[in-house]
Amino acid sequence: MLANENRHGQVQASKNVFSGRIFDVVQEKIKTPDDLIVERDLVKHQPAVNILAITADDQVLMNAEYRVGVNKEAIAFPAGLINPGEDVLAAAKREVLEETGYEIGEPHIMTTVTSSEGFTDEKVTLVFAELKNKAPIATHFDEDEYVNSQLVPLQQVIEWVRTNKITSSQAISSLLYYLQFIRK
Repeated sequence: MLANENRHGQVQASKNVFSGRIFDVVQEKIKTPDDLIVERDLVKHQPAVNILAITADDQVLMNAEYRVGVNKEAIAFPAGLINPGEDVLAAAKREVLEETGYEIGEPHIMTTVTSSEGFTDEKVTLVFAELKNKAPIATHFDEDEYVNSQLVPLQQVIEWVRTNKITSSQAISSLLYYLQFIRK
């Protein structure tokens, strides 16, 4: 355990400067645990879920979806926002079905990650589940998304991480967590 682990700052003032569909930006004045007074911009982001879905014979459900942050289709696991009041595991099931047309069995939370603590409070829960079907049933995309999904052998996914074809931090974290702590 680190000596100063988990000490919290005290928000002394907060002002909303932008409100968007997925996130808000606030400017905060904070007294840090070291008694410094600092001003920071914070991206307040809805929580999200990232799902590593895999078949019994090691086929991983992968998505290619346009992502504005990299201005191209990015290869990653199914993922999405958790709706207000929605349970994380229910969100995982919903997102996989909506984006890919596949159904998953009982999902299990692996861990929760933060993407960039220096400016955002976004938390992404990493979930593992076995796929129930090897072919999609039907997709139900949000009106502003289109996702290409397919099953990819696990060893190929590992190679894509190694060769930088997969750059999603959530996907890489999910895969490494699975390989280290779940896979037998």
